[in-house]
Amino acid sequence: MPGTATKSIRPVARCRAALAGLLIVLIPSLAAAQVYKWVDENGIVTFSNIAPPTDQDYQVLRFPCYAADPKCRSVSWEKVPLNTRSFSREIQSAAAFNSVEESLIRAIIHAESAYQPDARSPKGAQGLMQLMPATAADLHVANPFDPAQNIDGGTRYLSRLLAEFKGDLALAAAAYNAGPQAVYKYGGVPPYDETQEYVRRVKILYKRYDQAL
Repeated sequence: MPGTATKSIRPVARCRAALAGLLIVLIPSLAAAQVYKWVDENGIVTFSNIAPPTDQDYQVLRFPCYAADPKCRSVSWEKVPLNTRSFSREIQSAAAFNSVEESLIRAIIHAESAYQPDARSPKGAQGLMQLMPATAADLHVANPFDPAQNIDGGTRYLSRLLAEFKGDLALAAAAYNAGPQAVYKYGGVPPYDETQEYVRRVKILYKRYDQAL
């Protein structure tokens, strides 16, 4: 019936229009933003950059932002939506086993892959915590695209770096990005544009996740 068809189409049109408007607003920060999608009890599809109620089933539409991607330099890391829910079991387990704060693990994941388990950077880094193949092999991570294995391996590596640099977050983050030898070579955060931006990004995200968790 025409009337029925009109009613069924309106929510779709409305959600498409809402998505289009939302994307226009988010374009400057799409590289790191997350858009939440859910359907309410009336069948209305909603898109938002704000997480839905905790009892609401939802999907997260992610836009890639790799650590080495220069497009991410313009992102306001003080304002991008955080993700405090995804991979909770894996992150909490790795945090407890390796004595690394959950907020720091989430900061690294957010900075590296924006929570995309299938992320692959132009340099060959893989998975949530963007492990290079050689590093993954050294950590005995058989499948870097498996969230549990990647988070476990990445957190073990991060724990090693924190111990090596006596808990200095900036130096550990720099070593995670550029390698420990680069940190030793320069006696601090290397003067690489990518690494300095990465350290800045991780510190901002770590502080925000620490306050949010």
